[in-house]
Amino acid sequence: MNLTIKNIKGADAGEHTVAFEVLEDEKGNQAVHDAVVAYMAAQRSGTACTKTVGEVSGSNKKPWRQKGTGRARVGEKRNPIWRGGGVAHGPKPRDFTKTITKKTRRLALLKALGERIKAGDVIVVDDLKLGAAKTKEFVAVLKALKVEGTVQLVIDQLDENLLLSCRNIPHVDVTTGTDLNTYEVLKNDKLVFSKAAFEAVEKRITQN
Repeated sequence: MNLTIKNIKGADAGEHTVAFEVLEDEKGNQAVHDAVVAYMAAQRSGTACTKTVGEVSGSNKKPWRQKGTGRARVGEKRNPIWRGGGVAHGPKPRDFTKTITKKTRRLALLKALGERIKAGDVIVVDDLKLGAAKTKEFVAVLKALKVEGTVQLVIDQLDENLLLSCRNIPHVDVTTGTDLNTYEVLKNDKLVFSKAAFEAVEKRITQN
């Protein structure tokens, strides 16, 4: 499969032969599901936290004697049934991370990217460097490439001019070829790669 390489003015600048085979039928669908679920789970902070009896402030002194007062017996004021006491079996910070194997992660990226290529949602640009940090220049690039809707921009290395130029555009996300994940491939309407970034993703997919 070949992809047409564009320049930032939208003109053809050659072709690139995709280094991997696009998966057919339903192969890889489960891997994509597992990768997306793992990514979404990793975004959860798990910060809910309550104090146990051993963590709330207060002494271990018995509030009143065991017998003879006519009141219910109690051992300490930090007990769970008292106001200001500890919480019994309350939530504690937890890790929602789900682990998947490298092979599954690679298969998911291969399947997701292959489907986007087949759908015509992938654009490869020979070079995405801008001369200055101007949003107007980057908007002109998107217009020249005929890109509409949400955009996932994938570059080889983080470039300050490019980052500053697109940070005020709400529908553009930026990442690098080494950090691109399956969720980002599926999230946006279009994927715009620099040639070097696309080759970096190909290397990740085809490595053993």
